[in-house]
Amino acid sequence: MSKKKKHPKLPNGYGSIQKLSGNRRNSYAVYPPTTHYTEEGKVVRPKALCYVSDWYIGLAILTAYKAGTYKQGMEKELVRDSHLSSSEMNKFVEKLLADYMLITRKTEDKVLTFSELYQLYYNWKYNGKRVYSQQSKNSTRAAYKNCKLLHDIPINEITYEQLQDIVDSVPLKYSSLENVVLLLKQMFRYATGIFLIDKNPSVLLRINKEDDDESGVPFTNSDLDKLWSHEQDDIAQILLILCYSGFRIMELKAITVNIDEMYFKGGLKTKTSKERIVPIHSAIQHIVVSRMKEKGTILTDSYSTFRRKLVEYLPILNLEDEHTSHDCRHTFSMLCEKYKVEENDRKRLLGHSFLDVTNSVYGHRELEELRKEIEKIQCRKCVVNEHETSDK
Repeated sequence: MSKKKKHPKLPNGYGSIQKLSGNRRNSYAVYPPTTHYTEEGKVVRPKALCYVSDWYIGLAILTAYKAGTYKQGMEKELVRDSHLSSSEMNKFVEKLLADYMLITRKTEDKVLTFSELYQLYYNWKYNGKRVYSQQSKNSTRAAYKNCKLLHDIPINEITYEQLQDIVDSVPLKYSSLENVVLLLKQMFRYATGIFLIDKNPSVLLRINKEDDDESGVPFTNSDLDKLWSHEQDDIAQILLILCYSGFRIMELKAITVNIDEMYFKGGLKTKTSKERIVPIHSAIQHIVVSRMKEKGTILTDSYSTFRRKLVEYLPILNLEDEHTSHDCRHTFSMLCEKYKVEENDRKRLLGHSFLDVTNSVYGHRELEELRKEIEKIQCRKCVVNEHETSDK
Protein backbone atom coordinates (compact mmCIF):
# COMPACT_ATOMS: atom_id res chain seq x y z
CA MET A 1 0.00 0.00 0.00
CA SER A 2 1.48 3.35 -1.05
CA LYS A 3 2.06 5.98 1.57
CA LYS A 4 -0.06 9.09 1.51
CA LYS A 5 1.87 11.91 -0.07
CA LYS A 6 2.76 14.68 2.35
CA HIS A 7 2.58 18.32 1.39
CA PRO A 8 3.77 21.46 3.16
CA LYS A 9 1.44 22.76 5.88
CA LEU A 10 -0.34 25.92 4.81
CA PRO A 11 -0.37 28.95 7.12
CA ASN A 12 -3.48 29.58 9.19
CA GLY A 13 -5.94 31.77 7.34
CA TYR A 14 -4.48 30.77 3.97
CA GLY A 15 -7.19 28.36 2.87
CA SER A 16 -7.01 24.59 2.40
CA ILE A 17 -6.47 21.92 -0.23
CA GLN A 18 -8.27 18.62 0.36
CA LYS A 19 -7.62 15.32 -1.41
CA LEU A 20 -10.94 13.82 -2.47
CA SER A 21 -11.73 10.13 -2.35
CA GLY A 22 -12.16 7.96 -5.42
CA ASN A 23 -10.51 7.94 -8.82
CA ARG A 24 -11.07 11.49 -10.03
CA ARG A 25 -9.26 13.46 -12.67
CA ASN A 26 -9.36 16.61 -10.56
CA SER A 27 -8.96 15.02 -7.14
CA TYR A 28 -8.01 18.12 -5.12
CA ALA A 29 -10.60 20.61 -3.84
CA VAL A 30 -9.31 24.14 -3.23
CA TYR A 31 -11.10 26.04 -0.45
CA PRO A 32 -10.69 29.73 0.44
CA PRO A 33 -10.07 30.71 4.10
CA THR A 34 -12.94 30.10 6.51
CA THR A 35 -14.79 33.26 7.51
CA HIS A 36 -18.13 31.99 8.80
CA TYR A 37 -19.10 30.00 11.88
CA THR A 38 -22.33 28.53 13.21
CA GLU A 39 -23.95 29.88 16.37
CA GLU A 40 -22.29 26.96 18.18
CA GLY A 41 -18.88 28.15 16.94
CA LYS A 42 -18.38 25.37 14.36
CA VAL A 43 -16.65 26.12 11.07
CA VAL A 44 -18.85 26.61 8.01
CA ARG A 45 -16.73 25.36 5.12
CA PRO A 46 -16.95 27.75 2.17
CA LYS A 47 -17.66 26.64 -1.38
CA ALA A 48 -14.60 25.33 -3.21
CA LEU A 49 -12.89 27.77 -5.55
CA CYS A 50 -12.18 24.96 -7.99
CA TYR A 51 -11.05 21.36 -8.37
CA VAL A 52 -7.58 20.62 -9.72
CA SER A 53 -5.45 17.62 -10.62
CA ASP A 54 -2.41 18.50 -8.52
CA TRP A 55 -1.82 19.83 -5.00
CA TYR A 56 0.74 22.37 -6.22
CA ILE A 57 -1.71 23.79 -8.73
CA GLY A 58 -4.10 24.17 -5.81
CA LEU A 59 -1.39 26.07 -3.95
CA ALA A 60 -0.98 28.40 -6.93
CA ILE A 61 -4.73 29.03 -6.92
CA LEU A 62 -4.80 29.82 -3.19
CA THR A 63 -1.80 32.10 -3.51
CA ALA A 64 -3.46 33.99 -6.35
CA TYR A 65 -6.67 34.16 -4.32
CA LYS A 66 -4.82 35.63 -1.34
CA ALA A 67 -3.11 38.14 -3.62
CA GLY A 68 -6.37 39.15 -5.26
CA THR A 69 -5.26 38.00 -8.72
CA TYR A 70 -7.38 34.85 -8.93
CA LYS A 71 -9.89 34.67 -11.76
CA GLN A 72 -12.45 31.92 -12.15
CA GLY A 73 -11.19 29.28 -14.57
CA MET A 74 -7.53 30.24 -14.33
CA GLU A 75 -6.75 26.74 -13.00
CA LYS A 76 -7.21 25.47 -16.56
CA GLU A 77 -4.18 27.50 -17.61
CA LEU A 78 -1.97 25.85 -14.99
CA VAL A 79 -0.35 22.53 -15.82
CA ARG A 80 2.05 20.63 -13.65
CA ASP A 81 3.39 17.15 -14.46
CA SER A 82 6.66 15.32 -14.78
CA HIS A 83 7.14 16.49 -18.37
CA LEU A 84 7.41 20.20 -17.52
CA SER A 85 10.62 21.76 -18.76
CA SER A 86 12.92 23.67 -16.45
CA SER A 87 11.78 26.99 -17.88
CA GLU A 88 8.12 26.06 -17.34
CA MET A 89 8.84 25.03 -13.75
CA ASN A 90 10.69 28.29 -13.19
CA LYS A 91 7.70 30.25 -14.46
CA PHE A 92 5.45 28.26 -12.13
CA VAL A 93 7.63 29.04 -9.11
CA GLU A 94 8.11 32.66 -10.16
CA LYS A 95 4.35 33.14 -10.31
CA LEU A 96 3.99 31.75 -6.79
CA LEU A 97 6.74 34.03 -5.50
CA ALA A 98 5.36 37.09 -7.28
CA ASP A 99 1.89 36.50 -5.86
CA TYR A 100 3.35 35.86 -2.42
CA MET A 101 5.24 39.17 -2.52
CA LEU A 102 2.05 40.92 -3.58
CA ILE A 103 0.29 39.45 -0.52
CA THR A 104 3.12 40.64 1.70
CA ARG A 105 3.01 44.17 0.30
CA LYS A 106 -0.77 44.36 0.75
CA THR A 107 -0.48 43.14 4.33
CA GLU A 108 2.16 45.75 5.09
CA ASP A 109 0.12 48.49 3.43
CA LYS A 110 -3.03 47.82 5.46
CA VAL A 111 -2.71 47.36 9.21
CA LEU A 112 -5.73 47.88 11.43
CA THR A 113 -5.75 50.69 13.94
CA PHE A 114 -6.72 50.12 17.56
CA SER A 115 -10.21 51.49 16.83
CA GLU A 116 -10.68 49.22 13.80
CA LEU A 117 -9.61 46.21 15.85
CA TYR A 118 -12.04 47.24 18.58
CA GLN A 119 -14.94 47.24 16.09
CA LEU A 120 -14.02 43.74 14.90
CA TYR A 121 -13.62 42.47 18.46
CA TYR A 122 -16.86 44.08 19.66
CA ASN A 123 -18.88 42.51 16.83
CA TRP A 124 -17.23 39.13 17.41
CA LYS A 125 -17.93 39.16 21.14
CA TYR A 126 -21.40 40.67 21.33
CA ASN A 127 -22.99 39.40 18.11
CA GLY A 128 -22.36 35.72 18.77
CA LYS A 129 -24.61 33.11 20.36
CA ARG A 130 -23.89 34.09 23.96
CA VAL A 131 -26.11 36.87 25.28
CA TYR A 132 -24.38 39.59 27.31
CA SER A 133 -26.04 42.12 29.56
CA GLN A 134 -26.35 45.76 28.59
CA GLN A 135 -24.09 46.59 31.51
CA SER A 136 -21.36 44.39 30.04
CA LYS A 137 -21.62 46.24 26.72
CA ASN A 138 -21.58 49.60 28.48
CA SER A 139 -18.49 48.62 30.47
CA THR A 140 -16.69 47.59 27.28
CA ARG A 141 -17.57 50.86 25.54
CA ALA A 142 -16.45 52.90 28.56
CA ALA A 143 -13.15 51.00 28.72
CA TYR A 144 -12.57 51.69 25.01
CA LYS A 145 -13.18 55.42 25.49
CA ASN A 146 -10.57 55.44 28.27
CA CYS A 147 -8.01 54.19 25.74
CA LYS A 148 -8.38 57.28 23.54
CA LEU A 149 -4.61 57.75 23.16
CA LEU A 150 -4.44 54.40 21.34
CA HIS A 151 -7.39 54.83 18.98
CA ASP A 152 -5.49 55.85 15.83
CA ILE A 153 -2.32 53.80 16.35
CA PRO A 154 -1.77 50.76 14.08
CA ILE A 155 -1.99 47.64 16.22
CA ASN A 156 1.37 46.29 15.09
CA GLU A 157 3.02 49.42 16.53
CA ILE A 158 1.38 49.23 19.96
CA THR A 159 3.77 48.09 22.70
CA TYR A 160 3.35 46.72 26.19
CA GLU A 161 4.78 49.97 27.56
CA GLN A 162 2.06 52.01 25.83
CA LEU A 163 -0.69 49.78 27.19
CA GLN A 164 0.74 49.85 30.72
CA ASP A 165 1.02 53.66 30.53
CA ILE A 166 -2.70 53.83 29.74
CA VAL A 167 -3.56 51.65 32.74
CA ASP A 168 -1.24 53.64 35.03
CA SER A 169 -2.31 57.10 33.91
CA VAL A 170 -6.10 57.07 33.52
CA PRO A 171 -7.75 58.48 36.70
CA LEU A 172 -10.20 55.65 37.35
CA LYS A 173 -11.34 53.54 40.27
CA TYR A 174 -9.90 50.05 40.56
CA SER A 175 -13.02 48.35 39.20
CA SER A 176 -12.97 50.57 36.09
CA LEU A 177 -9.27 49.86 35.59
CA GLU A 178 -10.11 46.16 35.69
CA ASN A 179 -12.47 46.71 32.76
CA VAL A 180 -9.73 48.52 30.81
CA VAL A 181 -7.22 45.72 31.42
CA LEU A 182 -9.84 43.10 30.52
CA LEU A 183 -10.66 44.86 27.25
CA LEU A 184 -7.00 45.22 26.25
CA LYS A 185 -6.19 41.61 27.06
CA GLN A 186 -9.22 40.27 25.19
CA MET A 187 -8.73 42.55 22.17
CA PHE A 188 -5.11 41.59 21.62
CA ARG A 189 -5.75 37.91 22.33
CA TYR A 190 -8.42 38.12 19.62
CA ALA A 191 -6.00 39.89 17.25
CA THR A 192 -3.39 37.20 17.86
CA GLY A 193 -5.97 34.46 17.37
CA ILE A 194 -6.97 35.68 13.91
CA PHE A 195 -3.33 36.36 12.96
CA LEU A 196 -3.51 40.14 12.72
CA ILE A 197 -0.41 40.38 14.92
CA ASP A 198 2.34 37.91 15.81
CA LYS A 199 2.84 38.81 19.47
CA ASN A 200 0.39 39.84 22.17
CA PRO A 201 1.60 43.05 23.90
CA SER A 202 -0.99 42.81 26.69
CA VAL A 203 0.22 39.62 28.39
CA LEU A 204 2.04 41.35 31.27
CA LEU A 205 -0.54 44.09 31.88
CA ARG A 206 -1.38 44.74 35.54
CA ILE A 207 -2.97 47.34 37.80
CA ASN A 208 -0.34 49.14 39.86
CA LYS A 209 -2.59 50.64 42.51
CA GLU A 210 -4.32 49.49 45.67
CA ASP A 211 -7.72 47.90 45.22
CA ASP A 212 -10.19 50.48 46.56
CA ASP A 213 -12.64 47.57 46.82
CA GLU A 214 -11.00 46.99 50.20
CA SER A 215 -12.12 50.32 51.68
CA GLY A 216 -15.48 50.83 53.34
CA VAL A 217 -17.37 51.42 56.59
CA PRO A 218 -18.71 48.26 58.29
CA PHE A 219 -22.16 48.31 59.88
CA THR A 220 -21.99 48.67 63.66
CA ASN A 221 -23.75 46.34 66.11
CA SER A 222 -26.42 48.99 66.49
CA ASP A 223 -26.83 49.16 62.71
CA LEU A 224 -27.20 45.38 62.49
CA ASP A 225 -29.81 45.44 65.26
CA LYS A 226 -31.82 47.95 63.24
CA LEU A 227 -31.57 45.81 60.11
CA TRP A 228 -32.84 42.77 62.01
CA SER A 229 -35.72 44.78 63.43
CA HIS A 230 -36.75 45.51 59.82
CA GLU A 231 -36.03 42.06 58.38
CA GLN A 232 -39.45 41.91 56.69
CA ASP A 233 -38.41 44.82 54.44
CA ASP A 234 -37.06 43.88 51.01
CA ILE A 235 -33.99 46.15 51.21
CA ALA A 236 -33.14 45.06 54.76
CA GLN A 237 -33.26 41.41 53.68
CA ILE A 238 -30.77 42.03 50.88
CA LEU A 239 -28.43 43.91 53.22
CA LEU A 240 -28.59 41.12 55.81
CA ILE A 241 -27.81 38.48 53.18
CA LEU A 242 -24.81 40.53 52.07
CA CYS A 243 -23.61 41.15 55.64
CA TYR A 244 -23.66 37.43 56.50
CA SER A 245 -22.25 36.10 53.21
CA GLY A 246 -19.66 38.66 52.07
CA PHE A 247 -20.95 38.89 48.50
CA ARG A 248 -20.95 42.06 46.43
CA ILE A 249 -24.38 43.32 45.39
CA MET A 250 -23.67 42.56 41.71
CA GLU A 251 -22.72 38.98 42.59
CA LEU A 252 -26.24 38.21 43.75
CA LYS A 253 -27.16 38.10 40.05
CA ALA A 254 -24.35 35.66 39.25
CA ILE A 255 -24.32 33.15 42.11
CA THR A 256 -26.01 29.76 42.29
CA VAL A 257 -28.20 29.20 45.36
CA ASN A 258 -28.47 25.62 46.63
CA ILE A 259 -31.23 25.61 49.25
CA ASP A 260 -31.08 21.82 49.66
CA GLU A 261 -27.50 21.87 50.92
CA MET A 262 -27.64 25.51 52.03
CA TYR A 263 -24.77 27.17 50.20
CA PHE A 264 -24.02 29.87 47.63
CA LYS A 265 -21.58 29.25 44.79
CA GLY A 266 -19.94 31.69 42.39
CA GLY A 267 -19.06 35.34 42.20
CA LEU A 268 -17.42 37.90 39.93
CA LYS A 269 -14.05 39.50 39.14
CA THR A 270 -11.33 36.88 39.80
CA LYS A 271 -11.13 33.13 39.17
CA THR A 272 -10.93 32.53 42.92
CA SER A 273 -14.02 34.66 43.50
CA LYS A 274 -16.00 32.96 40.72
CA GLU A 275 -15.30 29.48 42.11
CA ARG A 276 -15.93 30.13 45.79
CA ILE A 277 -18.49 28.33 47.93
CA VAL A 278 -20.12 30.14 50.86
CA PRO A 279 -22.33 28.20 53.30
CA ILE A 280 -25.58 30.06 54.01
CA HIS A 281 -25.38 31.26 57.61
CA SER A 282 -28.19 29.82 59.74
CA ALA A 283 -29.34 33.34 60.66
CA ILE A 284 -30.30 34.19 57.07
CA GLN A 285 -31.42 30.78 55.82
CA HIS A 286 -35.11 31.53 56.31
CA ILE A 287 -34.73 34.78 54.34
CA VAL A 288 -32.91 33.05 51.48
CA VAL A 289 -35.39 30.17 51.28
CA SER A 290 -38.35 32.56 51.33
CA ARG A 291 -36.95 34.76 48.55
CA MET A 292 -36.01 31.79 46.37
CA LYS A 293 -39.48 30.24 46.71
CA GLU A 294 -41.37 33.49 46.16
CA LYS A 295 -39.13 35.25 43.63
CA GLY A 296 -36.91 32.50 42.22
CA THR A 297 -33.86 34.66 42.88
CA ILE A 298 -32.22 36.68 45.64
CA LEU A 299 -32.13 40.05 43.88
CA THR A 300 -34.92 40.99 41.49
CA ASP A 301 -33.90 44.62 40.86
CA SER A 302 -31.11 45.85 38.61
CA TYR A 303 -28.10 47.28 40.42
CA SER A 304 -29.05 50.86 39.56
CA THR A 305 -32.63 50.34 40.77
CA PHE A 306 -31.47 48.74 44.01
CA ARG A 307 -28.99 51.55 44.63
CA ARG A 308 -31.74 54.14 44.17
CA LYS A 309 -34.04 52.27 46.56
CA LEU A 310 -31.21 51.91 49.08
CA VAL A 311 -30.57 55.66 49.14
CA GLU A 312 -34.27 56.24 49.82
CA TYR A 313 -34.50 53.47 52.43
CA LEU A 314 -31.46 54.00 54.67
CA PRO A 315 -32.66 57.28 56.27
CA ILE A 316 -35.67 55.35 57.63
CA LEU A 317 -33.33 53.19 59.72
CA ASN A 318 -31.47 56.16 61.19
CA LEU A 319 -28.10 54.36 61.09
CA GLU A 320 -24.95 55.70 62.73
CA ASP A 321 -23.11 56.21 59.41
CA GLU A 322 -23.97 56.64 55.76
CA HIS A 323 -23.62 53.32 53.97
CA THR A 324 -23.45 51.73 50.54
CA SER A 325 -24.23 48.11 49.71
CA HIS A 326 -20.51 47.44 49.49
CA ASP A 327 -20.16 48.18 53.22
CA CYS A 328 -21.93 44.85 53.80
CA ARG A 329 -18.87 43.05 52.44
CA HIS A 330 -16.66 44.87 54.91
CA THR A 331 -19.14 44.04 57.65
CA PHE A 332 -18.79 40.35 56.85
CA SER A 333 -14.99 40.61 56.88
CA MET A 334 -15.15 42.45 60.23
CA LEU A 335 -17.47 39.79 61.69
CA CYS A 336 -15.11 37.04 60.55
CA GLU A 337 -12.23 38.72 62.35
CA LYS A 338 -14.28 39.49 65.45
CA TYR A 339 -15.49 35.90 65.89
CA LYS A 340 -12.11 34.31 65.04
CA VAL A 341 -12.93 32.73 61.71
CA GLU A 342 -9.71 31.16 60.39
CA GLU A 343 -7.89 33.73 58.24
CA ASN A 344 -7.52 31.41 55.25
CA ASP A 345 -11.21 30.55 55.43
CA ARG A 346 -12.11 34.24 55.64
CA LYS A 347 -10.19 34.74 52.39
CA ARG A 348 -11.92 31.77 50.80
CA LEU A 349 -15.35 33.03 51.80
CA LEU A 350 -14.58 36.50 50.41
CA GLY A 351 -13.06 35.07 47.23
CA HIS A 352 -9.63 36.56 47.84
CA SER A 353 -6.61 35.08 46.07
CA PHE A 354 -3.83 33.43 48.05
CA LEU A 355 -0.30 34.81 47.76
CA ASP A 356 0.88 31.65 49.55
CA VAL A 357 1.25 28.98 46.84
CA THR A 358 0.72 26.15 49.34
CA ASN A 359 -2.68 27.49 50.38
CA SER A 360 -3.76 28.31 46.84
CA VAL A 361 -2.93 24.83 45.52
CA TYR A 362 -3.53 22.51 48.46
CA GLY A 363 -5.78 24.53 50.75
CA HIS A 364 -9.13 23.08 49.67
CA ARG A 365 -11.90 22.97 52.26
CA GLU A 366 -15.03 20.87 52.46
CA LEU A 367 -18.43 22.55 52.67
CA GLU A 368 -19.03 21.47 56.26
CA GLU A 369 -15.60 22.72 57.31
CA LEU A 370 -16.47 26.14 55.91
CA ARG A 371 -19.90 25.96 57.52
CA LYS A 372 -18.28 25.32 60.90
CA GLU A 373 -16.18 28.47 60.45
CA ILE A 374 -18.95 30.78 59.22
CA GLU A 375 -21.25 29.65 62.04
CA LYS A 376 -18.73 31.08 64.49
CA ILE A 377 -20.26 34.45 63.60
CA GLN A 378 -22.92 35.29 66.15
CA CYS A 379 -26.01 36.85 64.69
CA ARG A 380 -27.18 39.97 66.55
CA LYS A 381 -30.77 38.76 66.33
CA CYS A 382 -29.80 35.39 67.81
CA VAL A 383 -27.88 37.02 70.66
CA VAL A 384 -30.81 39.31 71.51
CA ASN A 385 -33.26 36.38 71.42
CA GLU A 386 -31.02 34.30 73.69
CA HIS A 387 -30.91 37.12 76.26
CA GLU A 388 -34.68 37.54 76.12
CA THR A 389 -35.20 33.79 76.60
CA SER A 390 -32.80 33.64 79.56
CA ASP A 391 -34.54 36.65 81.19
CA LYS A 392 -37.83 34.79 81.09
